Amino acid sequence: MAAPGEAEDVMARYRSPLVSRYASAEMAYNFSERKKFGTWRRLWLYLAQAEKSLGLSITDEQIREMEANLDNIDFKMAAEEEKKLRHDVMAHVHTFAHCCPKAAAIIHLGATSCYVGDNTDLIVLRDGFNLLLPKLARVISRLADFAEKYADMPALGFTHYQPAQLTTVGKRCCLWIQDLCMDLQNLERARDDLRFRGVKGTTGTQASFLQLFEGDHNKVEELDRLVTAKAGFKRAYMVTGQTYSRKVDIGVLAVLASLGASIHKICTDIRLLANLKEIEEPFEKDQIGSSAMPYKRNPMRSERCCSLARHLMTLVMDPLQTAAVQWFERTLDDSANRRVCLAEAFLTADIILSTLQNVSEGLVVYPKVIERRIRQELPFMATENIIMAMVKAGGNRQDCHEKIRVLSQQAAAVVKQEGGDNDFIARVRADPYFSPIHKQLESLLDPSSFTGRAPQQVAKFLKEEVRPALIPYQSKMGGKIELAL
Repeated sequence: MAAPGEAEDVMARYRSPLVSRYASAEMAYNFSERKKFGTWRRLWLYLAQAEKSLGLSITDEQIREMEANLDNIDFKMAAEEEKKLRHDVMAHVHTFAHCCPKAAAIIHLGATSCYVGDNTDLIVLRDGFNLLLPKLARVISRLADFAEKYADMPALGFTHYQPAQLTTVGKRCCLWIQDLCMDLQNLERARDDLRFRGVKGTTGTQASFLQLFEGDHNKVEELDRLVTAKAGFKRAYMVTGQTYSRKVDIGVLAVLASLGASIHKICTDIRLLANLKEIEEPFEKDQIGSSAMPYKRNPMRSERCCSLARHLMTLVMDPLQTAAVQWFERTLDDSANRRVCLAEAFLTADIILSTLQNVSEGLVVYPKVIERRIRQELPFMATENIIMAMVKAGGNRQDCHEKIRVLSQQAAAVVKQEGGDNDFIARVRADPYFSPIHKQLESLLDPSSFTGRAPQQVAKFLKEEVRPALIPYQSKMGGKIELAL
C-alpha cells in the first residue's frame, strides 16, 4: 500500500487483463465507476422530475441544482462515506447532497437502493448490447465478403476431421456466418426483451410511493411510467421483489455464452486450417511466432479468441446459481457475484468480437495448397464417376469395380506405407482396360463438379439472409480494426 499522500504504483496492484490489456475503451467505460454513479445521479434526477410533475413539493431550483451536478462526483468523498456507512448507495446519496444542498432533502425520495442499483444495471446491460451488436454485424459483414470472394473455390471437406466430399472455401465460411447470424438475432432479442425495474419500493409493492401520493394508485403507476420513459425503456417489469428477477441475467449471459461457442468453433476451424496451411490469420511484419523457433507463424489471435470464449461460456453458471438461491423478495448474496460476472461477460464478448474482426479482415488463402490436398483425395472420390463412364462406354460394371478396387488399394499403399503421392489416376491411365475413357479423365476429375450447389447456396444465403440482417448496422460498419496487443 502506498503511504498517505504518495502516488500509488498501479503496477503493484492486480489489474484485470480484460480491461488493462484487451477491452475497447467504450466497453470499459460502460462498466466504469463513472458511468455507474453518473447514471445513479440521472436516475435520482428522473425520479425528482417525475415526482414534481405529479404534484410533490419539489422546486425548479432543486431540479436545476441536480442537473448542474450530474457529473460533478467527488469519488474520494464517496469512498470515505462508504467506508464509514458500509452502504454504497447512501454514500453516494450523501455525496450528491453535499454538492446539491438545496435538493438534499428530496434526493432518493421514496426509493430503495435497488432503484438506482438494478435500474442502472439494466441500462448498462442495454448499452452493452448496443455496443456489441454493431461489432458482431461487422464480423458477419467481413466474413460475408470473404465467402462471396471464395464461393467457387473448391476445398476438401472434413467430417470427423477425416477427408470427405468437396465443399468450397466460401461455403465453409457460410457455416460460420450462419452461427453468427443466429447470435445476432439472439442478442437483438435479449436486448429488446430487457425491461426497466422502475419505481417499485423495498419489496416491490410500491408502498412508499403510494404513501407519498396519499393513496393515489394512478399517480404511482404514472410515476413508474414516467421514470421508465426518461430512462429510455418502453416497458417496466410489472412485478418485482426488491430486485428485478435474476432470471433476466441468465437470459443475458446465455446469449453471450452462445456467442462464445460460435466464435470458439470458428477460431478452432481457422487454427486447424492454419495447420493444414490452407488458410491463415493475418501475421504482422515484425510479429514473432515463437521465442525459440523463428520460423513459426502461430495463430495467436484465434487462440486468444478460443481462450477467452471458454471463459465467456462458463460465466453463465453464475446467474444460474444466483437465481436459484434468491430467497423470497431478495438476498444480498447476488451482489458481489453480479459485479464480476455481468461486466466480465460483456468485456469478454467485446474482446473476442474485436479480435475476430481483425482476423476476418486479414484472412490469407493459399489456393495451391488447397488444390494439392484435393489432388491427394479426389481420385478416390471420383471412382463412382469413372465406373459410370466405363459402363456408358460399353464396359461391365462388376469388372470395372474390381479393377478400381485393386488399383485404389495399390495407390493407398503408396500414400500410407511409402509416404508418396496418390497415383491412382496414373494407374488408371496406364491400364489399357480404361482406354475408352482416358480422354474423359480430366473432366471427370474437375473439382468444381464435386462441389454440388455450394456456390449457389453461398449466393442465395448471402443475398436473402445475411445482407438483409446487416441493414440496421450499415452506418456503423467502420474501417479495419487494429489490435493494440
